[in-house]
Amino acid sequence: MIDLNNLSKLNKKFYSKDVNIVAKKLLGKVLVHNIGETKLAGIIVEVEAYEGKTDRAAHTFIGKTKRNEIMFNEGGYLYVYFTYGVHFCCNVVTGKKDEGTAVLIRGIEPIVGIDKMEKSRFGSKNIQAKKIYDLTNGPGKICQAFQINKSHYGFDLTDDKIYLLNYKKIKDENIICTTRIGIKKSIDLPWRYYIKDNPFVSKK
Repeated sequence: MIDLNNLSKLNKKFYSKDVNIVAKKLLGKVLVHNIGETKLAGIIVEVEAYEGKTDRAAHTFIGKTKRNEIMFNEGGYLYVYFTYGVHFCCNVVTGKKDEGTAVLIRGIEPIVGIDKMEKSRFGSKNIQAKKIYDLTNGPGKICQAFQINKSHYGFDLTDDKIYLLNYKKIKDENIICTTRIGIKKSIDLPWRYYIKDNPFVSKK
């Protein structure tokens, strides 16, 4: 079991770098959501980078709107959006102010509050019959399990509600780089990164 109390919170400087640099560095870090007395936490194992200048799949490619305005802040904020009328997705804003870049969290290995995550994902169903690998292996599943929704849009990731902890540093040889999933524009950009052989990755 990981002792989260021994891990330090990521600071603004960590998030201020180029989106692809931050994306790879986010692998192995721990996402935490404190809900009252409940703590939910998991290791980030899969991400995708998005930048609005040349990336037509990025929400900021069209410029600043009410929906994407938090992405134009400096790095270190949470960008949450609703997609397909079904689920929420959470992103880590990166870079400098007005750059419009963020990293989508696609896969997490749950480590704390797993029973609460199972209830959020599967309700009162027979959760023992569910595979733990299906708990947080996708962006919509993560937000459902971690109880992240539109009300968390714009949260400062250096505060104490939702934040990231510095845990593992993944070596380059253990990071797989591929094209992104579920998009129709800029499909050739190799901006998806995941930890090699991790069972919580959404799609190998």
